[in-house]
Amino acid sequence: MDNLEGLIIARRLRVPVGAPAESGPGWGEVAARQLDAALLSVGFTCSPALLERLATLPGESVVDLGVRVLAAVRTLVGDHVRHNAYFIDFPANVPDTLEFWAGLLREAMLDPVAAAEVQGPALNLLALPRYGRYQHSYADLLAAHAELIPLAGDRVTVLDLGGSLESEARELYFSLAGSQTPLAAEDLAALRTLAAYCADRPEDIPVRENRAVVNEVRLAAGLPLLVDTVTDVLRLACGCSGGDVTLATPTRLRSFRRAERRALLQALDAVASPAKLGDVTRHREQWKRLGERLHPHEYPQFPRAGHVFEVARGVRRAPSLDGRVEAALASGRTGEAVELLRAAPGALLRRLDHLLRTGSDASAVLEVAEQAAAGASGRVLLSLREHLQNRLAPAAGRVFTNRYGRAWTSPDFRAPLEEKVLSRALAMLDEEITRRLPDPGELIVDPEVLDVALPLSGKAVAPGLGMLPRGSVTAVEGDLLRFFVHWRQAQRRTDYDLSALMLDAAYGNATHISWTNYANDFASYSGDLTEASEGASEFIDIDLAAATQPIIVPQVHIYAGERFDEAAEAFFGYMTRDPAQEGMPFEPRTVRMKSDLRGSGRVTLPLVFLRGEDGGWRVKWVHLYLKGHPAFNQVEGNRLTTSALVRSIVERDYLRVRHLAGLLRAKASQTGHTTYIGLRPPATLPPDARVFTPATLHELIPA
Repeated sequence: MDNLEGLIIARRLRVPVGAPAESGPGWGEVAARQLDAALLSVGFTCSPALLERLATLPGESVVDLGVRVLAAVRTLVGDHVRHNAYFIDFPANVPDTLEFWAGLLREAMLDPVAAAEVQGPALNLLALPRYGRYQHSYADLLAAHAELIPLAGDRVTVLDLGGSLESEARELYFSLAGSQTPLAAEDLAALRTLAAYCADRPEDIPVRENRAVVNEVRLAAGLPLLVDTVTDVLRLACGCSGGDVTLATPTRLRSFRRAERRALLQALDAVASPAKLGDVTRHREQWKRLGERLHPHEYPQFPRAGHVFEVARGVRRAPSLDGRVEAALASGRTGEAVELLRAAPGALLRRLDHLLRTGSDASAVLEVAEQAAAGASGRVLLSLREHLQNRLAPAAGRVFTNRYGRAWTSPDFRAPLEEKVLSRALAMLDEEITRRLPDPGELIVDPEVLDVALPLSGKAVAPGLGMLPRGSVTAVEGDLLRFFVHWRQAQRRTDYDLSALMLDAAYGNATHISWTNYANDFASYSGDLTEASEGASEFIDIDLAAATQPIIVPQVHIYAGERFDEAAEAFFGYMTRDPAQEGMPFEPRTVRMKSDLRGSGRVTLPLVFLRGEDGGWRVKWVHLYLKGHPAFNQVEGNRLTTSALVRSIVERDYLRVRHLAGLLRAKASQTGHTTYIGLRPPATLPPDARVFTPATLHELIPA
C-alpha cells in the first residue's frame, strides 16, 4: 500500500488523504506545519488545501503520513542518498589535471608496494592508491561547506491535496491504461501494480503493450481477455512469463496451468482469422516456443488457434501485409502497394513519404491518404505531421531512435517533396486532428509550456522530477549550472564517468570536461570515482555567464562494470544556483531535473544546453543512448558521433504544445468548462477545470 501511495505522489504530485477526522486541539495543525517545513528543505511544499486537510487529522496520523511523503519526494529529487565528492572543496580548489596526476604518481613511487602495482607491464594510473575512492567521509564534506542560502529562485514544487488512495489509484490507472502513446518501462510496471489493485476495467486500451499488462491481471483472475489480434496473445504470454511485452527481446516462456492454456487458446481461436495469420511470421520463433507450452493439439475445439502454430512451423502459408507491400514497392508497383494499404490506414500513413516519392501520381496517393486519415490513430496523425513539417527544408542528417533510446544518424539522401504536396498533406492532417480534439471551453495555456514537445512516445523517457518529452525546450534559470550522476553497483566494480562536451555554434571546435580534463575557464569537475559499492556521485559545475561555447552536452559514460539497467541504482540530474549560493555539492532545493538511467547503451546523452541569440540559456531534452564500447568509454572517443546526433536533435522541428494549442483554440467555445495546459497548475483555477501538466500531457493526444 505504501508503494502505491509513493507511486501516486511521484507521478501526480498529489498526496492521497482520507476523509477529515476529529483531532486533538492543535496537534494535527502543528504536525502539518512541521511536515511543510521539512518538505521545504528538499524543495517541496504543501498546497493550502493539503495543509488545511492535514490539520483535521490526528497528529500521529500526520506524522506517519509525513514520513512516507518525505521518503517519496526525497527519492524523486535524488536526496535519498548521501552525495559525497572526491574533491572535498568542490567546486573550489579543483586542482590542475596534470598536477593532480603527478602528485598521486609521486606518492605512489615513494611506496614500493604501490609502485609495483602501478607499474606492472604498463603504467596504470587508475591503480594509484588514493585514486578513485573517497578520501574523506560525508561528515567531513558537510563540515567543509557552508549552509545553502535560500533564494527566491530555488525550486519549490507544490504537493496538492489528493482524494482517497482508491480514487487516486483509479485515476492514475485509467490515465496510464488509456494512454494513446507507448509507456516507459517504469510506467508499464506501475500499470501492472495498479491493474492488480483496481477492479475497474478501462473502456479503451489503445496501446497493445498496455493491454497485455492489464490482460495479465485478467488472466490470473479468470476474466475474459481483451484481445483483437493474434499478437495480443503472444504479448500476454510473454508478460505472464516475466518477459518483454513489447516483443523486442525473446522471452523464456514458463509452463502454463491447464486453465491458463485453455484461456489463451480460446482467445487465440477467437481472433485467428486468415487475414490476421500474416502477423505470425514476424515472431515465428516465439510462436514456436509458445506452442510447446500450450499444447494446442490437446484442444481440437480451437482449430483456428492451431492454424497459428502451423504458420509458425511453416506448414501453413500466410503472407503478411507488409511482405506483399514490400514486394509491390520493390517491383515499382506503387499503385498496387497503395491499394493493399487501404485496409490498414495506420500503415499507409506511416509509409506516406515513401509512397509520395515513388508514386507517379502524388495527387492520387494523397486522396487515398485523406480517406485513410479518418481510420488512423491520433498518435499516427501527429507523428506524420511532425515528420512532414521537417521535410519542408533539407536536414543536416537523419536521426533514428529505437524504443530504448539508442540512436544513430545517417545522411539524408531522400528526394525532396514538392511544397504544394506537403502543404496539402499538412492541411489534411491538421483538419483531421482538429476534428478529433474536444471543445476546450475556455482555454488557458501557460506560455512556459508552449515549447514542450508532444509526448508521441514515452518509451525512452524514464519518469522523474521535471522530465519532459524528447525535443522539449525550456529556459534555464540561474547562472551556475551543475550536473550530477549517482550510481551504486550491484555485484561487480562499476565505474561511471560524468563528462561534458562543449561545442561552438557550428557543432565543432570541441572541448570537454571529464576525468582527463578537470577544469577550464568556466567549468570544473568534482573528481573521478572508480567504484561504488556504497554509492558514488560525480558533479560538473558550469558558469553559464563565463561560458565561451554556446552548446554544452552532459554525458555519462560506462568506463567499466555494470550497465545502467544492471546497477543497483543509477540516476542523473542537474541543478541551477545563484552565484551568492554556496552549500553542499548536492542541494535538493536547487535540483531542476532528476531521472533514473537505464537502457542497454554504454553512453547516455540526457540533455543539451543551448545559448540563444539573446544570451539566455535553454535546455533541450534529448534522452539518447549510444552503443559505445564494451568498456573504457570516454568523451574523447565519441565527439564526432555526439556532435552529429546533437545537431540532428537540436535542428529538428518537433511538434509542440504550441501547435496543438492553436488547433484547440480553433474549437474553443469560451463557455462552460475550463481547460488549462501548463507546467504546473495555478491555485486560481475553477474546481471543475481540466488540467494538463507534463504528467498528464499524453491525455491531450486524441484517439
